[in-house]
Amino acid sequence: MWLKPYPPLSPIHNTLYKVKKTHYNKPPPKIFSGQMLLPFVFLCLLPAAVPTTTPPLRPGYYAKTCPNAELIIRNVMKKAMIREPRSGASVMRFQFHDCFVNGCDGSMLLDDTPTMLGEKLSLSNIDSLRSYEVVDEIKEAVETACPQTVSCADIIVMASRDAVALSGGPDWEVKLGREDSLTASQQDADDIMPSPRANASTLIDLFAKFDLSVKDLVALSGSHSIGNGRCFSIVFRLYNQSGTGRPDPTIEPKFRQKLDKLCPLGGDGNVTGDLDFTPLLFDNQYFKDLVNGRGFLNSDETLYTYWRTREYVRMYSEDQEEFFRDFVEGMIKMGDLQSGRQGEIRRNCRVVNDGPPVDLVVERFKDRKILSY
Repeated sequence: MWLKPYPPLSPIHNTLYKVKKTHYNKPPPKIFSGQMLLPFVFLCLLPAAVPTTTPPLRPGYYAKTCPNAELIIRNVMKKAMIREPRSGASVMRFQFHDCFVNGCDGSMLLDDTPTMLGEKLSLSNIDSLRSYEVVDEIKEAVETACPQTVSCADIIVMASRDAVALSGGPDWEVKLGREDSLTASQQDADDIMPSPRANASTLIDLFAKFDLSVKDLVALSGSHSIGNGRCFSIVFRLYNQSGTGRPDPTIEPKFRQKLDKLCPLGGDGNVTGDLDFTPLLFDNQYFKDLVNGRGFLNSDETLYTYWRTREYVRMYSEDQEEFFRDFVEGMIKMGDLQSGRQGEIRRNCRVVNDGPPVDLVVERFKDRKILSY
């Protein structure tokens, strides 16, 4: 029997509950819904155990059990960003890639095993996400202070917040108390995470399924205020937008010339470019660039060219404080996403405590090389 998570469910929680209940009572069906190539699928493969209710998230969750947890995490993040400035943007994105796939449960941190295909090699993560070692360093430091107390899922949320604050962006109080998932699914990540080619209409529909508004979408897209993107993600914009064989006409001409030199046709797709003109500073320059036709990704620039999102882009380009307030609000809402599944506090963020609980290897992946322990 399934128990609904506590506190009362939001629309996205209701969606998760209904899908999981279906999967528990009968063999998993193929579920496809959504726009373009972004079906919204949650495959809930769970261990044979009765799940418990999800504890409510709250600020100060570790005040008694690990009072220095947040200080430890911020100090490790600070050292990591001094050592490698890009790590701030990389770690900040972990919250997006974790929370969007079956809730904020640390599933994206799990390495593949002989019996589980995780999320690290999914289409949206492979050759894109980096700095996993920073989370390893944080976990080691926290485990030394408070063994098996602070979840990897909570570490992601705290470290993401710290990355923003240490880059000159807003600081905020996070709600904590998440548990770590017992499994991960590459297919779930492939089916849920948006493509850099996505347009604003598709992104609006996707975010709505997580109970995130149009305003949330635009504000959270401001995470691209810091960091870099790969040429692989934009070559279609430069040379074959919408199959026309021509560049995206919304790109400002001088900026397009710069991108042509950075990402020549047939060049190295792993070369990176700045997502905005101040890639190490969390500010509203990203939105100013969109207004001027200098968005790096198609999914960025479309926020200004589409009528439902344009006014938010213009507002944030003129009012940085408004952007900061709405970004924080969106990050908190995204952090509230939970699946309600049974979890644990991992000792190592890369592997569940007692080994893979379910067999996720299926016929079509039988020749794939995966990690083993």
